[in-house]
Amino acid sequence: MSFHFFAAISRMKYINRWALMRNSREENLSEHSMEVAMIAHALCIIANTRFDRSLNADRAAVVGIYHDASEIITGDMPTPVKYYSEDIRDAYKKVEAVAEYKLLNKLPDDMREPYERVFFAGEESDDIYMRRLVKAADKLSALIKCIEEEKSGNTEFATAKESTLKTLTAMREELPEVDVFMDEFLPPYGKTLDELN
Repeated sequence: MSFHFFAAISRMKYINRWALMRNSREENLSEHSMEVAMIAHALCIIANTRFDRSLNADRAAVVGIYHDASEIITGDMPTPVKYYSEDIRDAYKKVEAVAEYKLLNKLPDDMREPYERVFFAGEESDDIYMRRLVKAADKLSALIKCIEEEKSGNTEFATAKESTLKTLTAMREELPEVDVFMDEFLPPYGKTLDELN
């Protein structure tokens, strides 16, 4: 018997993000998920080294990899639509959950439970906090995309950048790790390769 989970997950590379906007360079879901995983890992390392937490940074990276996996089935819902109203947001969360279970059902029974722990939050406070950092990493990745588009001369992302910055400003008050990342690691984004060297 064969199982389709990983073949389905590999299709993230075919899901383009920011579909309603003119992109100077398209970004697919695989690229975005890798960046979210990397940033979520960094945020947990910051939490552990600077704020005396004991978060599992490796687990955060894995959660980051799969954080948008449901979009293989649902597609990428544009943020203005997804968050237009509380009713739409709640309905879309239900659709995402159905899609996630549909993906999980593509695994053999003996592998499903470990992946459920990746897809769905546990009740432990550390797991909840770590997932908040993954959400912050998702927003940071969106901001990085806006910065890159702006640097390439594309003004299409100006409003998205403004709203993402507003969300991250609120997150900075509750998640000091986001504050550190934005102060210490965000400024080099958008620089040329020569400037980074």
